[in-house]
Order: sequence, then structure tokens, then C-alpha cells
Amino acid sequence: MRKMKSIVIVFMSVFSIATAGAQVFSLSVAESRARENYPLIKQRGLIEKTGMLTVSNLSKGYLPQLTAGAQGTYQSDVTKINIPNAPFKVEPLSKDQYKINLDINQLIYDGGMIRNQTEVARLQSSVEDKRLEVEMFKLRERVNQLYCSILYMDAMIAQIEMVKTDIGNGIKKVTAQLDGGIAFRSSLNVLKAEDLKTEQRKIELQASRMGMLQVLGVLTDTVLNENCQLEIPVLGEVDPSFMLRPEMELFKSQIALQGKQYDLIRSKGSPKASAFVQGGYGRPGLNMLQNTFDWYGIGGIRFNWMIGNLYTSANEKQMAAIALKSIKLQEETFLKNSSAQVTQQLIEISKLKKLMMTDREIIVLRESVKTAAAAQLEAGVITSNDYLREVNAEDQSRQTLTAHEIQLVQAEIQLKLITGKK
Repeated sequence: MRKMKSIVIVFMSVFSIATAGAQVFSLSVAESRARENYPLIKQRGLIEKTGMLTVSNLSKGYLPQLTAGAQGTYQSDVTKINIPNAPFKVEPLSKDQYKINLDINQLIYDGGMIRNQTEVARLQSSVEDKRLEVEMFKLRERVNQLYCSILYMDAMIAQIEMVKTDIGNGIKKVTAQLDGGIAFRSSLNVLKAEDLKTEQRKIELQASRMGMLQVLGVLTDTVLNENCQLEIPVLGEVDPSFMLRPEMELFKSQIALQGKQYDLIRSKGSPKASAFVQGGYGRPGLNMLQNTFDWYGIGGIRFNWMIGNLYTSANEKQMAAIALKSIKLQEETFLKNSSAQVTQQLIEISKLKKLMMTDREIIVLRESVKTAAAAQLEAGVITSNDYLREVNAEDQSRQTLTAHEIQLVQAEIQLKLITGKK
């Protein structure tokens, strides 16, 4: 029984089971509902749709490209052919000339430009998706912190109930003495005042707990009533050397994107080849000696090479290499900081476990002193103030254990968060 009384969290679990019809909420459910109902998660669908549309548009670069055009010009002079004594006369072209045409271009070779652009678009969508996961992970941290704070409030309220029980026992003893004429009413009033003071502490804690529950309810889109009982998380073993943080996936996607950006820069400097067909109607047609409206058509292979891209490609490749190096340095920094945090949490967990062992020993001693004080109070050997001093001393030792127990749960949860384990 002493061990049951000294471990407040176990007391809370027994209390929650005994509460018939109580609303029960777990950390895993809280995390899941917070994620499902957070507005930012809807952005994932937008990112995916935008990426699909971009890839679809780029893939259309392999289809024949049609260009329609019309042109009307007036020029100050035209070519004239004047052959003296010729048996025929060549009519000069009109100074106003017109042309309507349709061009069809079919890509034959682009040096992998469209393929690399498509891969870049896919990887950009992946990077945005991983950034979203990093933001959602921050929400998980917030939910965990709020959940642990409510657990602490629950433990403190349970402890207050135990203190009120001890004070109530003292009131009964002093009341009996007062009825027997061997105690002063002031002694009873001291105990009653302390009972009211303890009740005030309970009211404050319950108000704070309800406020935190409401915030948790908003984040999880769940109506949590004041009787809601939070389950103590059951935490498994955590491998501190294995990182599953979303930041790692983000770094991986960013590195892949920079690598593909390098390929895109290289393909921009490659020569391009395409087949083309042009058909139109205008004056003059292809026969420059015939000054009439006529249909015309032309087709062939077009080859072009933007030499100007060679001027900037070296700098662009260097910039891509710098960006890649920067991402790798960020990844290295993140891993080092995470490793330091893991080490710190492991030390904290070990420290709290040792403190809890001594806390329990202190509680056993304080409980024996309080029990003796209760007997002395009943015998009239000590005053109610003396009894309250021992009750409060035991209460303080139990509060210390409660704080260490919740801190241990929080430290273990934090270790899971640092490593990214679910």
C-alpha cells in the first residue's frame, strides 16, 4: 500500500479506471487527431496537385508545337527586274505584302532538357512535402508538451486529495478532543483553514487543467470534458542511434533536387534538334516573281545551339555545388545537435530514475513521521500546527516524486521526439 500511495501516477490510473463512464484519451489518439485536423495538412493535396500539373505541362513539350501567325507589311521599295528589249515583262512585287502561316515543330532531341525539368518538378514537390512534414512534427511536439502538462496537473490534484484526507482525519481527531474538553477550538480552526487552503489549490489546478484540456481539444478537434482522463503513455525502448526525423527526409530530398538541378544546367547548354513544317497563304508566295496571293509550304530539320548558355553554365554549376554543400552542412549540424540532445536526454532519464528512488525512501520516512504525529495529535501531545507541519512535509515529498515521475515520462517522450520514433 505504501508503494501504491507513493507512486501518484499509478494512483491516477487506478482512479481513472474506477471512474465509471469517464472519457479516456491517449497520447497516440491526440497526435493522430491533431494531425488530421490541422489546416496545414490540407496543403499536401495542393502540393501534390501542383506537382502533377507542372509535370503534365512539361511532358507536353514532346508533342508537336503549333504556332499560328499573320503579318502585313509595307516597304519603301521592292526588287525590280528590268531587261532591255526582253520579249517578256516581269511585274514588280507590291510594296504591301501579306502572310498567314501555321508552323508545326516536333522536338527530336533536346539534350535531356524536358526529362530533367520533369525530374526537378517532381523533386521540388517532394521537398515541399517534406517541409510540410517538418511543420507537422512541430505540432506533434506541441501536443506532447500539452499532454504532459495535463498529466502533471492530474497527479497534483490526486496528491491534493490525499492531503485533504490527512487533514480530514486530523479534523476528526481534534473535534473528538474538543467534544471531550481536552482541545481548543483554535486548533480545530487551524485545520479547517488549512483544508480550505488546500481546496483553493485544487480549484486553481482544476481551472488550469481545464484550460489546457480545451486547448488540446481545439488542436485535436475533440470535445474534452472536465472528467476526461488521460492515459499514461506506455513507451517502448528507443534506439538513440537511429534517426527517423522528417528533417532527415527533407535533407535527402534537397540533396537529390540539387543533383538534378546540376543535370538541368548541363542539358541547357546542349544543342537542340527539331523537325518543322510551315504552311501558309500570302502575297507573294514562295515564287517571288509572281505578284499574286498563293499557297505555300516548307518543311525540314532545324538545328540550334544557344552558345550564350556556355557563358553562364560554369557559374550556375558552381552555385549548384555550393547549394549542395550548404545542405550537407545543415544536415551535419542537425545530426550533431540531435546527438547532443539524445545524450542530454539519456543523462536526464538516468538522473530522474535515481531521484525517484530516493524520493520513495523520503516518502516512507515522512509517512512514518506523519503517522506518529497523528497519534500524538490524538493524544494531545502536539498541536494541530505541529501535525500540519508533518502533513505538509509529506505532501511536499510526494509532490517532488510526482514532479520527477512526470518529468521522466516527458523526458522519455522527448527522447522519442528527438529520434523521430512514433
